[in-house]
Amino acid sequence: MRAEMSAPLPTEADLQMLFARLNLAHFDGEIGACSIAYNERFSNCAGRTTYRVPALIELSPKHFRRYPEALEETLLHEMIHVWCYQRFGETGHGTHFRRKMKRCGITSIHHDLGTVRPLQEASTRYIFRCEHCGMEALRRRLPSRSMTCGRCNPRRHDPRFPLTVYEVVEMRILGDVGAIAPKRAASRSPRAT
Repeated sequence: MRAEMSAPLPTEADLQMLFARLNLAHFDGEIGACSIAYNERFSNCAGRTTYRVPALIELSPKHFRRYPEALEETLLHEMIHVWCYQRFGETGHGTHFRRKMKRCGITSIHHDLGTVRPLQEASTRYIFRCEHCGMEALRRRLPSRSMTCGRCNPRRHDPRFPLTVYEVVEMRILGDVGAIAPKRAASRSPRAT
């Protein structure tokens, strides 16, 4: 795992200048007004586009402190999303996106930048469990109103199938999945007599 880079990130004004340069070089200036900002909350993605007027491109400063060399390509990736939306009304990684990506010299849709720890790790976790069917869901927040199982009655709130809330009070590291899965499978298999 790489150590955090200490080089300062470009300012948001510098990002706007980079956007203008890339817009001219790869899109002939076709992309309309676009706001670019950092979003410190991102830990699982390097960038995100919000399709509005003006479009908003958000970038993860946590990722780019660690991988500054990936910033320009990530911005270009997000710009392709904006271009596809403004030109064709398309979102996602469809045909127009992939064609433009290749013309811009990007070889992969995804960066392998990994994940970074959130600034404030949420320590509280809850498990919502239906005692009737056994369905469980992990959540970070308590619901604002009573909830019932959508599996047992997906059409409406049904007090016959309430969800029980369990607070997870301890989290332990068990190891990586590759090491745990064989042990779990062995413990579930029937024992020879």
